[in-house]
Amino acid sequence: MTLIMGVLNVTPDSFSDGGKWASTDAAIEHGLRLRADGADLIDIGGESTRPGATRVPPDEEQSRVIPVITELARHGLRLSIDTFNAATARAAAKAGATIINDVSGGLADPDMAAIAADTGLTYVAMHWRGHAQQMDSVTAYDDVVTDVIAELNVRVAALTAAGVDLDRIVLDPGLGFSKKTEHNWQLINRLDAFAELGLPVLVGASRKRFLAEVLPVGAPVLERDLPTAVVSVLAAQAGAWAVRVHDVAATRAALNVLASVRQSMPRVPPELPGGAPSPTQWNHD
Repeated sequence: MTLIMGVLNVTPDSFSDGGKWASTDAAIEHGLRLRADGADLIDIGGESTRPGATRVPPDEEQSRVIPVITELARHGLRLSIDTFNAATARAAAKAGATIINDVSGGLADPDMAAIAADTGLTYVAMHWRGHAQQMDSVTAYDDVVTDVIAELNVRVAALTAAGVDLDRIVLDPGLGFSKKTEHNWQLINRLDAFAELGLPVLVGASRKRFLAEVLPVGAPVLERDLPTAVVSVLAAQAGAWAVRVHDVAATRAALNVLASVRQSMPRVPPELPGGAPSPTQWNHD
């Protein structure tokens, strides 16, 4: 079963929700709502990673997220800290986070791998080529699927060499980060190739700008929730461990449809004369 990771941006400059949850009280309330809507995990971030975003000092980042993590952990939620700062990851672990979601895969902070190893938390390593100010200038690939897999394998080798348990590593192909629109669709088309690496895969397509390509020109950002839910189903079919989304309710409904379809499939396909299974009734589960 693919898990749903609900996005909780405790930032004033998020592209997706306009800083609606920037205050501690609003963020806590929204985190509880995400769980009620069906989120299995809540990913809490205090620094925007949208293209062109400016960096936030770690102490300011921590002042945003640590009170929220502390309170939501008290309510029993399973929490992820969305950061590429090692100091913030350590503080979040002490506050109750159980996952480090590092969009840089350990490249932004040389101390991150050691923190991941020391805390023993699940560590999400995303494919990354540069900070928000540079990401759109490093989008050249020979073959995006092959290249992203190769670069993620380099990160896995570096992380395990630093003491991070392989069983604790999750990979993220980094949709929208240093990718052109066609690269994102190519990666979605081949998500199965990432599952074949033998590590859990997190897919984060939610509300990203490439989804605007399937909508009318000028459509509001929130209208990207429907294509996000479709991508979530495609990710689940490809074996994704989790999908990271803003609209948890829509993705929960979409994944419930997929689960119902899968449950309706016959366990053993009926046989045609001669013992061959019917080609229209294979169980593709």
